[in-house]
Amino acid sequence: MTLTCPVSGSENCEVFLQVPAVPVFCNVLYDSREEAIAAPRGEIALAFCRDSGHVFNAAFDASLTEYSPAYENSLHFSPRFQQFAEQLVDRLIDTYDIRGKRVIDIGCGKGDFLQMVCERGDNRGLGFDPSYEEDLTDENAQQLFTVVKDLYSEKYADQPADLVSCRHVLEHIEEPPAFMRAVRKTIGDRRDTAVYFEVPNLLFILDDMAVWDIIYEHVGYFSTHSLSRVMREAGFDVKAAYPAFNGQYLGIEAKPAAPGERGAPFEADTNPAGLAETVKTFTERYRGKVGEWSSLIDQIKSDGKKAVIWGAGSKGVTILNTLGVTEGVEYAVDINPRKQGKHVAGTGQQIVAPEHLAEYKPDVVLLMNGIYEQEVRKMVAGLGLNPEFVVA
Repeated sequence: MTLTCPVSGSENCEVFLQVPAVPVFCNVLYDSREEAIAAPRGEIALAFCRDSGHVFNAAFDASLTEYSPAYENSLHFSPRFQQFAEQLVDRLIDTYDIRGKRVIDIGCGKGDFLQMVCERGDNRGLGFDPSYEEDLTDENAQQLFTVVKDLYSEKYADQPADLVSCRHVLEHIEEPPAFMRAVRKTIGDRRDTAVYFEVPNLLFILDDMAVWDIIYEHVGYFSTHSLSRVMREAGFDVKAAYPAFNGQYLGIEAKPAAPGERGAPFEADTNPAGLAETVKTFTERYRGKVGEWSSLIDQIKSDGKKAVIWGAGSKGVTILNTLGVTEGVEYAVDINPRKQGKHVAGTGQQIVAPEHLAEYKPDVVLLMNGIYEQEVRKMVAGLGLNPEFVVA
């Protein structure tokens, strides 16, 4: 275990939370319950750097994580998420005049966001992601962008772009400064290139007790301070940094600084000293929340009620594994058809479509992300059901 901060190189770090034996991947699902229960596991030891305001998993082992087409984390099947993504795309297009331009999307997943940027701005795109699957992109969209099933690196420096986006990738990277420097080097002298990065928001996890967002796949958790520091030291001028998606995400916009120079100072809205106080009380609050949910699951089982968990993404997989729920919650529900029929890593619940509930008739729906509550309630009511909702 290393206690050297990957952002600052400082050893002024302290582990404040340990979570044993969690699935290495929340977003890799399995064909059978047996395979799911046998999913590879790793340890989490969250450490806080007092110098950079960065949180990282000091027990992370990169050799356990290899991304493939089996990795599935698209949220674009949700109308609420789609609305957020469309608004983000439109704002980036308008702010940086990304029309008829060239776009690179690093870690593009199945290509949803890249396709949207190309369609809404009449742009041409290039994506990079080992998990991309051509069969999931329709023929019309394939005319707008190309995806390289590789990690983005300096060997692609001959590919210019007017916008470089990278959403929910940096938190998976063991050495973010090196990665960011490689991005800056690849951009080269093209200082008009706009850059947009998006990561989970550390402040949201700490303040709002979004504890089910703590997963093995995420080696790093960024505050505004630590994210802007990585950007500036790599040679970017930070233009804006802000919470997004009801505070759950942290977005940052930048332009390249002069070659070989650090970015201009940026006044971040979080600082290590303030975060240290929040971190100090987090462990106790974490245990309280885990205990509260454990008691809730026990009560549901004791009452003989049927419960389902809604959301077979990171939050759903994490809560089931943290609480060790292998019975009492028979199904996980997800609107992503690519997840349906699969099984949850670690605990083995089968993932079903919402329509399955019409037959199963659950008494309780455990909703993993409150931002989707309105659309989920509407969907469930449309099935003629009126279960109790509990929002994580």
